[in-house]
Amino acid sequence: MNIEQIRAVATNIRREIIEMAYRSGGPHVGSALSCADILATLYFSTLRLEPWVQRDIFILSKAHAAMALYAALSVSGIMSSELLKKYCQDEGSLPAHLDLMTGQGIECSGGSLGHGFNIGLGMAYGFKRQMSSRRVYALIGDGESQEGSVWEGALFAPKLGLDNFTAIMDYNNLQGYGRPQDLCSFEPVAAKWEAFGWHVCLADGHDCRSIQQALAEKSMGKPKLIIARTIKGKGVSFMENELIWHYYIVTREHWKNALKELR
Repeated sequence: MNIEQIRAVATNIRREIIEMAYRSGGPHVGSALSCADILATLYFSTLRLEPWVQRDIFILSKAHAAMALYAALSVSGIMSSELLKKYCQDEGSLPAHLDLMTGQGIECSGGSLGHGFNIGLGMAYGFKRQMSSRRVYALIGDGESQEGSVWEGALFAPKLGLDNFTAIMDYNNLQGYGRPQDLCSFEPVAAKWEAFGWHVCLADGHDCRSIQQALAEKSMGKPKLIIARTIKGKGVSFMENELIWHYYIVTREHWKNALKELR
């Protein structure tokens, strides 16, 4: 796909997120909208998905943004769109936080922040031991990176030589109760990861070309961290950079206005 087609995919992902949020009456809309461009770029220009048994692995470690992954899997044809209609509802199979057993393309259960990152490191180490060319990508939140488990994994991955692992930080500068720097600052984030032995690069998390370039950048034998600057709620003007949309519910009026903007 070219860049314009990938951008169109990102818009479709955002529309599906709004639809799921409205039908379910569930939260985490802003967190899901934040990473739509990253997922569109991964699934439509980077991840090797064929043959399926030799696919690259993508793990959404910030698993409360599950709607974004469900939407990406549906748009890419990996998951049935019918499953999305019952998201987080009675008789449905897709929960608000990821569950490994609920659908194709869900590579691990998530919810407790910091766990998916390390599960991905374990998979990457396994591929290394098997001398496989398969790669692992994990999307983490900036608030999630405050977790001790993330820092333990960040310290250990270079020791294992996991140059087949790429972490992408969805750096939207908002978490459940405020700005990360006001709660538990992790800056200077790039310098810290570099000191641990990672190859660090920056990207505009809403520019598909910038994301592509960061994903393609050589890591010089190191695990890679991409710090993707994003905006929580991106794509819907009244949700952008607003803390309330970490938990707020999409009403009918919100739903109508959001879909107008996402035509």
